[in-house]
Parts: sequence; structure tokens; C-alpha cells
Amino acid sequence: MSDTPTPAPRQPRPPRKGTTSTGARKAASKSDRSRAREFTLQALYQFLVGKNDASDIDHFTRDLSGFHKADAAHYNTLLHGCIAQADDLDAQIAPLLDRKLGEISPIEHAVMWIGAYELQFCHDVPWRVVLNECIELAKEFGGTDGHKYVNAVLNGLAPRLRAAEVAADKGKAPQAAPAATPDDAVSPPAVD
Repeated sequence: MSDTPTPAPRQPRPPRKGTTSTGARKAASKSDRSRAREFTLQALYQFLVGKNDASDIDHFTRDLSGFHKADAAHYNTLLHGCIAQADDLDAQIAPLLDRKLGEISPIEHAVMWIGAYELQFCHDVPWRVVLNECIELAKEFGGTDGHKYVNAVLNGLAPRLRAAEVAADKGKAPQAAPAATPDDAVSPPAVD
């Protein structure tokens, strides 16, 4: 017999305030823009899976419970912008994937669209906020480790789409971005 005491088992960490048991944010702690991203995700899912018309999806989504708490302008920008720029967003995302785009879950696909669109066109949203919001969406609505995949892809896009901001945030001088093509200078589509 030994006189050394056995260590007591570790106590589980108390959950963070404002989060669910899975680590996702509780509804009460979400901003109006976070809610807009959630509704956009639901709408883009309908677009990707059901191939529904964008205006039909928009009308349906705006009638959902809780939509009045969302930033309707940001939702409108994201939904119609992602749909209008779908091919360009896919072209940016595809090289960062380890599989074909068609093998990606529609939830993660839609989250990556939202992230890529915001990185490219919503410069009022800091790049780290874009990543964090998309990771939260993937945690709450995606597969078990889908948020890790979304994080990897968007972390790969951020230095290209927000080179100066990412470099400044990481304390480095910005690296030369690939030569811009006329398509890179596309402004966000006008939304009716």
C-alpha cells in the first residue's frame, strides 16, 4: 500500500454562459445579423437542395417565425448576393476542398457561400467576425465536424480576399495577392 493519495477525478467544466450544450450560441445572445445569417442559411439550403426559385424562397423565409428579429437588409444582401454569385463563390471554394463540391453537405456548402460572399463584398464585417459567424452556423446546423471544414476553407480564402486586413491583424506585411482579373473587381449585385 502506498501513502500517496489518488487524485480526485476532474470536475467537468461548467458550460459557457450564452451557449447550448453543443457550444452553439443561445438564441437570446444572437445579434440581428447573426439571425440574418441563420435565415440566409435556411434559404440557401432550399436553393441548393430544392432548386427553388429565389423569390419564392425569399417570401417563404420572411414569413418564418422570428424573422422580424433579423437584420432584413443583411439577409437580403446575403441571400440574393450568394445566389447571383453562386458560380464565382463555388470557383473560389472548390480549390480549397479535399473532395468534389458535390460531395459537400448542403449546409456546409451554404455556410461557405455566406462566408466567401461576406469576405468578398461585406467589408464592414471584419474577417475574423465572418469566420466566427460561419463556424457558429456550421456548429449549430451542420454535421459533427463540419465547422472544422468550414473554418479551414474560409481561413484559406481570407488571406486572398482580405489580404491587407488579415496581414494587419496577424502583424505581418501584406503579401502580394495574385494578379486581379476584371472579374475580381465585380461589385456586389444590385438587389431589388
